[in-house]
Amino acid sequence: MEKTIDPSIQGTTLKLDLQGSNEKKLYLESYGCAMNFSDSEVVASILASEGYNTTEVLEEADLVLINTCSIRDKAEQTVRKRLEKFQAVKRSNPQMKVGVLGCMAERLKTKLLEEAKIVDMVVGPDAYKDIPNLLKEVEAGRNAVNVILSKEETYGDIAPVRLASNKITAFVSITRGCDNMCTFCVVPFTRGRERSRDPHSIMQEIQDLWSKGYKEVTLLGQNVDSYLWYGGGLKKDFNKASQMAQATALNFSQLLEKVAQGFPEMRIRFSTSNPQDMTLDVVRTMAAHANICKHIHLPVQSGSNNILKAMNRQHTREEYMALVDSIRAIIPDCAISQDMIIGFPNETEADHKDTLSLMEYVKYDFGYMYSYSNRPGTAAGKNLTDNIPEEIKSKRLAEVIALQRGHAAMHTQNRVGKIETVLVEGVSKKSDQDLMGRNNYNAVVVFPRETYNIGDLVAVEITDCTSGTLLGKAISHTKLS
Repeated sequence: MEKTIDPSIQGTTLKLDLQGSNEKKLYLESYGCAMNFSDSEVVASILASEGYNTTEVLEEADLVLINTCSIRDKAEQTVRKRLEKFQAVKRSNPQMKVGVLGCMAERLKTKLLEEAKIVDMVVGPDAYKDIPNLLKEVEAGRNAVNVILSKEETYGDIAPVRLASNKITAFVSITRGCDNMCTFCVVPFTRGRERSRDPHSIMQEIQDLWSKGYKEVTLLGQNVDSYLWYGGGLKKDFNKASQMAQATALNFSQLLEKVAQGFPEMRIRFSTSNPQDMTLDVVRTMAAHANICKHIHLPVQSGSNNILKAMNRQHTREEYMALVDSIRAIIPDCAISQDMIIGFPNETEADHKDTLSLMEYVKYDFGYMYSYSNRPGTAAGKNLTDNIPEEIKSKRLAEVIALQRGHAAMHTQNRVGKIETVLVEGVSKKSDQDLMGRNNYNAVVVFPRETYNIGDLVAVEITDCTSGTLLGKAISHTKLS
């Protein structure tokens, strides 16, 4: 399966179906990573209690919120264009209020109020509970800003409202922030240090989803393998905790097992892993439980040790390859996907060839590949010159994409003739006579509808494929076993 579209620039207008008499209209757009979409569900829940229902019609909104991404310059430029659109609408609806949420809000703070004259409210990722108070400031004619980063998991006590949901799959946030300080990345500055969520709260949320008919959850975090619950607080302060707190702490592999055992008929995924924090205990837990999907998103960013060092990645090329070998020794057919940055400062042709050779070694199932984008405030942005010409970046990126396309096609072709367990998530985009879902390895499978329904777990014989999609025929209903 191949994914080459930049997820940080894909906007989604989120539709909320609420019971009750909410009269104020909220128009909410989200861009970026899965965490942003999960956060938008938290925001919708907070605003629902303030009398807001969502609308898909921008022009009728009382409040417009855009949840932003700062990971690449292209993502921020997309947001700026959307704000221009909002400005045009606001001319005919001057009572409409506009707020910017998320990582771009955290990075630019009050500058957003100056740059985009229509913005009334700027709210960082840890300040969404303060939105009702900020709205009061806005309604009183004052601009409102809250970009304070938290030392705790901020939203563990809020039941997210599932937006634009298929009512089958859902995200469950388990940890926030990142301590790794990769030189290209804004996340430590926009989302703060790592802190984890109370496992009891996580289990409660999954139980609520299960009771409502959901069949799959994705445990979510910027660095999900760093999950560590010892009673609350930043992960970096774990060594300062009491001996009892340290002795009873729960790490990610233990949480994953707890979820898998607690909900044996619910399918479990997780994202995103960092190679330096990924442990083989996690892989063994995956292997031990049929309901944990056999796919690991394992961003590498580069195949060159020189570039990895410049990125402050805490793993070498050789360590990464050894980790992949260990994963496949425990789960031979485990799907592995990647993130790759092309054209990082000072990247030579030899460095680029190292990336290509690493890809040939791993043969990823799919990946997200981008040209390097200089981000203000990061170590690379401050200390390194973006000195790779755009034409060279484009050439190298095209070579990486072409190689990934070939590996993806190989993986899909290798599944032809096999029987796959597929959770039906919806109707195929090409025909309402076909259903679509994902298999255990995160590949999309399309098959004739016949008598099957959304939410069914179906055994599908794979009869054909495209470069990114498996095609098949349903055999029967099945179970996770």
